[in-house]
Amino acid sequence: MKPHGHSLQEIDARIDSPPGRGVLRDVVYGSIDGSVTTFAIVAGVAGAGLPSFVIIALGLANVLADGFSMAAGNYSGAKAERDNLERIRAIEIRQIAENPEGERREVRAILSRKGLSGKVLDDATEAVTSDHETWIDLMLEGEYGLGGVDPHPMRAALATFISFLVAGMVPLMPFVLGLDNAFTLSAWMTGAVFFAIGTLKSRWALTAWWRSGIETLLIGGTAAIIAYVVGTLFHV
Repeated sequence: MKPHGHSLQEIDARIDSPPGRGVLRDVVYGSIDGSVTTFAIVAGVAGAGLPSFVIIALGLANVLADGFSMAAGNYSGAKAERDNLERIRAIEIRQIAENPEGERREVRAILSRKGLSGKVLDDATEAVTSDHETWIDLMLEGEYGLGGVDPHPMRAALATFISFLVAGMVPLMPFVLGLDNAFTLSAWMTGAVFFAIGTLKSRWALTAWWRSGIETLLIGGTAAIIAYVVGTLFHV
């Protein structure tokens, strides 16, 4: 990652428009789960010796139904998180109105834990409590540990569903296209997706790209092996 600039304009732009957590978690979560669950179905059905049309039918059902279910669950979770933030904000607004002196003491305690003291602490407390929104934001961060950027439920849901759909279709493509050795191709393609997801994830981590790729490959591969072994127990 390139170091960001430190001109006044660049600093103001970053602080005034914080990006929040973004959709990285949603994309990684959806992609891995889409690949793992779809290939698990492919491996299980192939292990049971069932025909390709069964693999395609069950795989498509999983991609659409499970993908929608995950997206809906992520939407509900993000919305609950946002609703909770709004609830706590309303509590702080009421407490500031009913007991402003007590809330000022809380602001002072929060700022003192950030290293302020003496007249600087007095001035900072006065400055914060003179602006209502700044006062509330500081209380949300200092008292509840909540960030100032609201979650985006619909964005999280769409990121989860699209990533699940794209990654989940990869194990099915050799069967949909009627290719020879479809299961072998599906296994190699899915493994490549696992590794690619891990490599992409390493851009936002301290782990080396190859180590992150292998780690994700091992997680997905383990799930696939379990599904295939279970499928062989019901071979027809």
